[in-house]
Amino acid sequence: MRSRSTMSCKSTKVAPSVDFDHSCSDSVEYLTLNFGPFETVHRWRRLPPCDEFVGARRSKHTVVAYRDAIYVFGGDNGKNMLNDLLRFDVKDCSWCRAFTTGTPPAPRYHHSAVVYGSSMFVFGGYTGDIYSNSNLKNKNDLFEYKFATGQWTEWKVEGSLPVARSAHGATVYNDKLWIFAGYDGNARLNDMWTISLQDREHACWEEIDQSGEIPPSCCNFPVAVCRDKMFVFSGQSGAKITNNLFQFEFKGHMWTRIPTEHLLRGSPPPPQRRYGHTMVAFDRHLYVFGGAADNTLPNELHCYDVDSQTWEVIQASMDSEMPSGRLFHAAAVIQDAMYIFGGTVDNNVRSGEMYRFQFSCYPKCTLHEDYCRLWENRQFCDVEFILGEREQRVLGHIAIVTARCQWLRKKILQARDRQRSKSKQDSEETDEGATHGPKDIPGGSRLLEVHIREAEAQPFEVLMQFLYTDKIQYPRRGHVQDVLLIMDVYKLALSFKLSRLEQLCVQYIEASVDLQNVLSVCENANKLQLDQLKEHCLNFVVKESHFNQVIMTKEFEHLSTPLIVEIVRRKQQPPPRVYSDQPVDIGTSLVQDMKAYLEGGGLEFCDIILLLDGHPRPAHKAILAARSSYFEAMFRSFMPEDGQVNISIGEMVPSKQAFDSMLRYIYYGDVNMPPEDSLYLFAAPYYYGFSNNRLQAYCKQNLEMNVTVENVLQILEAADKTQALDMKKHCLHIIVHQFIKVSKLPNLRSLSQLLLLDIIESLATHISDKQCAEMGSDI
Repeated sequence: MRSRSTMSCKSTKVAPSVDFDHSCSDSVEYLTLNFGPFETVHRWRRLPPCDEFVGARRSKHTVVAYRDAIYVFGGDNGKNMLNDLLRFDVKDCSWCRAFTTGTPPAPRYHHSAVVYGSSMFVFGGYTGDIYSNSNLKNKNDLFEYKFATGQWTEWKVEGSLPVARSAHGATVYNDKLWIFAGYDGNARLNDMWTISLQDREHACWEEIDQSGEIPPSCCNFPVAVCRDKMFVFSGQSGAKITNNLFQFEFKGHMWTRIPTEHLLRGSPPPPQRRYGHTMVAFDRHLYVFGGAADNTLPNELHCYDVDSQTWEVIQASMDSEMPSGRLFHAAAVIQDAMYIFGGTVDNNVRSGEMYRFQFSCYPKCTLHEDYCRLWENRQFCDVEFILGEREQRVLGHIAIVTARCQWLRKKILQARDRQRSKSKQDSEETDEGATHGPKDIPGGSRLLEVHIREAEAQPFEVLMQFLYTDKIQYPRRGHVQDVLLIMDVYKLALSFKLSRLEQLCVQYIEASVDLQNVLSVCENANKLQLDQLKEHCLNFVVKESHFNQVIMTKEFEHLSTPLIVEIVRRKQQPPPRVYSDQPVDIGTSLVQDMKAYLEGGGLEFCDIILLLDGHPRPAHKAILAARSSYFEAMFRSFMPEDGQVNISIGEMVPSKQAFDSMLRYIYYGDVNMPPEDSLYLFAAPYYYGFSNNRLQAYCKQNLEMNVTVENVLQILEAADKTQALDMKKHCLHIIVHQFIKVSKLPNLRSLSQLLLLDIIESLATHISDKQCAEMGSDI
């Protein structure tokens, strides 16, 4: 672990959990940051390997975590199967053989092991003599190892049993062991069984009746539980091997394939299909490492965010000791770190290495959720879109819409100009009855009416949802109306020049086209003149494996004659494939648009003035209310008549630089800032009622890693102003020990008299009696 003396290094550090005193949220009298030991985030460390005299190098084994130790069981060393139990102490970084008594499971590999209570449970696997290739068979036995006593016990279970298997998935949920899929010696499986681990005497196996999008039969895959769901990623499934991620609902026994069609080109894709990899859950993330991916052994660490349904490749810290690619290794989590042991590396060599990876555990960014809530609640709406010939009405917020869509921005500006002209004309009318102002809404605000003839309400609402969240709902499988709706949205996206939404719609529609809906989608694409989608449908229909099935349907009989002709001609003479190396324009994201809006793009739509120490800063009510419950309550109940709001954090007024950092966080979730800003904003999440303490966690990390000689005087000033006494003490400590360098900084001359006295006092305390005597002899 790193000590406090390394705070000036540039690697990101883990921010320890932060506790707030809610009773002090309205006044910042004293901030305690609790600096202590911390580890570099996303750092791989190579720990002591397992010595041969303790246990053999191995693969196809299992590891489990119990308290502060990793337990390794079984596997093979390249010549023999193993059934020894090894223990690695993560605090001492030491290996030993675990104490055991009783009869252990027979030597095996590709078994499973889980922890429940104070015991480890081992199920199934492949046993026999691999050296002589004799007595090889799969098992369906269940053993318990008690950590406290070292006792091995086999559970003898009556009744029906799962078929013997290896290379399966196993986990514990709701006091039960759950077994999924695997290999029975002849075929891959995709059945599921469960057994209660609470009562050994009355335990019995139960086969689960699964429903939904059940994964194909597979083996050599990992499972992980996150947010009360079990996840399965890739694995060996013959010709059907994919890189799909599936989730299983324990309560309804329902499987769902998690779609990847929302991942636009240019955004990180899912990992390659693979087998023999590991996957662990931590916080809201799944981490996938290693495995064999199309004859390669990659060593990237992939991370899946369960909330945002996005993948990313984790960039390891600069000082990492990266493990090489491997398969049939094993992984477990202790506290906020992942431990990986063993596996098969290049040239079929077994490994005895142990690696540790430091997770990051910052609260998630709630930007998209906050803007989504603003859209769903329809609070503080200031524009009403009047759509189509039926003049259906949809409410919205000028700030979000004008930030995201230039086409709608022009429409809003035109409507506003017309409204102002009409108001000016009405004010000149002497007859009050001639006045027809814009429509009022509760709270005294006025709605701007914007007419859009080319849009209907339902697809326009989907488009609006995208503007607020960067997402649209994925079409339900088998619901052709969902696909047709997305086609209408796609048509709007083309008209409104929303490139990102265009790509999203195309990916969703193409992924949703199947034998049942392809003709409906093709006909609709033809009607809407969506040539790209029509081309995709025609190619789908004439595909060898699809053509006969499609033309035998009743829908084909009712297809328009020109389309039938096109399909027949396409089948007889397919057009040459056209390849384009032109980059696809994926448009701008919500974050990018809100950043540009704050930096000047939204100036003409500001409707509130924030006063910082008397200096005005124009802003947007809807954005402030979406991200801060403080502003939401103010604008709902206590809106200042002059439209001006004084900014403070409790009794303290932040610096202009810190205030700008806070606005960046509010508008587009940015957490990058100078360390001195972090002190001002440390208490902001609670004072302003942000959705979580993400900003505070980053402020703390920023201070831990970035206090340097160059900025120590600015941070000292901020610490003094915010009464962050421990940070002030830390700054004075740095100044005293680096005083020769600090004394040359120009900022020293601009410090207040009281702070200069604090520095002198600290210097005096630090100087020893001997140094005083030496100084006195020089006078």
